[in-house]
Amino acid sequence: MIAYILYTVLAGLAVLLLFLYLRNPYFFQDLRYTITSIKIGISINRFQKQKPFYSILDRFLDQAKKQPHKKFILFEDSSYTYSQADRESNKVARALSTHAHLKPGDTVALFLGNEPQFVWMWLALAKLGCTASFLNYNIRSKSLLHCFSCCDAKVLVAGADLQDAVEEVLPTLKQQGIRVFILSEKCDVEGIESFSGKIQQASDQPVSPELRANIKIKSPALYIYTSGTTGLPKAAVINHERVWMATFLQAIAGVRSDDVIYIYLPLYHSAGFLMGLCGAIENGITVVLRRKFSASHFWNDCRKYNVTVIQYIGEIMRYLCNAPKRDNDRDHKVRLALGNGIRSDTWADFLQRFGDICICECYGATEGNVGFVNYCGRVGAIGKEHFLYKMACKYALIRYDTEKEEPVKDSRGFCIEVPRGETGLLVAKIGKRAPFSGYAKNTQQTEKKKLRDVFVKGDLYFNSGDLLKIDHEGFIFFQDRIGDTFRWKGENVATTEVADHLLTVDCIEEANVYGVKVPGHEGRIGMAALTLKENMEFDGKATYQYVKSCLPSYARPRFIRIQDALVVTGTFKQMKVKLAEEGFNPAVIKDPLFYLEDNKGYIPMTQEIFNSIAEGKIRL
Repeated sequence: MIAYILYTVLAGLAVLLLFLYLRNPYFFQDLRYTITSIKIGISINRFQKQKPFYSILDRFLDQAKKQPHKKFILFEDSSYTYSQADRESNKVARALSTHAHLKPGDTVALFLGNEPQFVWMWLALAKLGCTASFLNYNIRSKSLLHCFSCCDAKVLVAGADLQDAVEEVLPTLKQQGIRVFILSEKCDVEGIESFSGKIQQASDQPVSPELRANIKIKSPALYIYTSGTTGLPKAAVINHERVWMATFLQAIAGVRSDDVIYIYLPLYHSAGFLMGLCGAIENGITVVLRRKFSASHFWNDCRKYNVTVIQYIGEIMRYLCNAPKRDNDRDHKVRLALGNGIRSDTWADFLQRFGDICICECYGATEGNVGFVNYCGRVGAIGKEHFLYKMACKYALIRYDTEKEEPVKDSRGFCIEVPRGETGLLVAKIGKRAPFSGYAKNTQQTEKKKLRDVFVKGDLYFNSGDLLKIDHEGFIFFQDRIGDTFRWKGENVATTEVADHLLTVDCIEEANVYGVKVPGHEGRIGMAALTLKENMEFDGKATYQYVKSCLPSYARPRFIRIQDALVVTGTFKQMKVKLAEEGFNPAVIKDPLFYLEDNKGYIPMTQEIFNSIAEGKIRL
């Protein structure tokens, strides 16, 4: 009788699960996400109540005790266990304390590339109760001084290879009384102190945990800078709660304790540091660290170090797909790719070429209070809606006027939520569960990211600046940035959509689409900066035939600019603002330019054509 009842219950449960699956093909993925989210919520809640506060540093220290001999960092021909990393960071902490005279709460700017010393420095600062400011190692002069001053740092620590960049701004730093250390054995420049010897002479014994006793979950942990695609970078304030939230992304993606993750993205950025390094510490896994991305070395590194998890951002996946094909393309152990910014066509190409790799695409900004994860692997989607997340983070897509560059309001003065299937601006309510800390020492830019009186009087929302679309299954798709989408002939033109189409033309390697102003015309007209495939020339006829067949007339790029290389940020985001400002004047631009002549195709751009357009003789 008991067996019969048990059989009936199990059969009923099986039928119920089958029914739920038929109603929702993503039921089991949704269920897994639900369970993982609940576990994450319980952990965060425990950390909030725990005294003293349990930070990602404490998690590292626990890993060092639990698995002292496990490899933590593999870098070039060197390797470091968790316990070695602990001792190395102790030495750095003691050297900083002795020679930089740091106090708990001080900020130190790190100007370093991807190397183990970056990790030791950050761990050391955390042990001292200090805040780290991660400077982009590509910035120079004015931008470097701007970023340094944003965070009120007392000390600058720079890599030996960046000494020239430091010397450029040294007079200003000396005027401000900033201590400057360089990671070298010797330095003869007045105002710069060599630091490597001081580290080696220091003790590797632990520093007192009392130094970080006042750290709370809302205390600032880091300053991470935006990429500065539209001006000088802004310092996003990352508190310890945000560090934990970004860290747990690996759990949602399905990273296991036996994985090996490959990090080549810059550690000064949130993707490489928070999602990559901190996530690895949370899981206690091994990190393969590389100075910079290299398409030619990528898979060899994966094979050499037995990598199972890779990160990506921007155009990385397409670079890999465009690399010469090899017989051993599928000879690797990579099972999971975690990141954001992969195009739909590249997604399919990548899987076809490199094998059955689970791609976990996610969405979010360093400073934002909203993010999504495509935990189902739906090609092209940046995330999927889930009821638990919607309870914790109130967000909406609102109607946006790209010509006026402002949200559309109804008769009462409130924003209008778009229906499913339509494109809208993503906004997320700012509150206790979804705070927005803003930018350090930049009230103006912080306020620009806030929208007030969105749906009711007095409410406050974060303006993501991104246009998204949600389909009827709840999958979320990126459409464009509000500054990138432009309006021409009364129609909105999405730059990413146009770029996707251009990339299918045989001769085109990369495409950056933007709008340029034309005298006497409203809005902005389309222009594309292109790089060409090796040993190929621009085929104006083929390009015209393709855009004519695939794009409406208002979306076809009227001007083409051929470049040797597209200008991108350190995290492979395309730079559009400067290109748009330069326009299409052949007297100013030395790159080859082409003009789309009505019904004829792309022809070389001349000064005569430009003058005729400027004088209104040619109407576009």
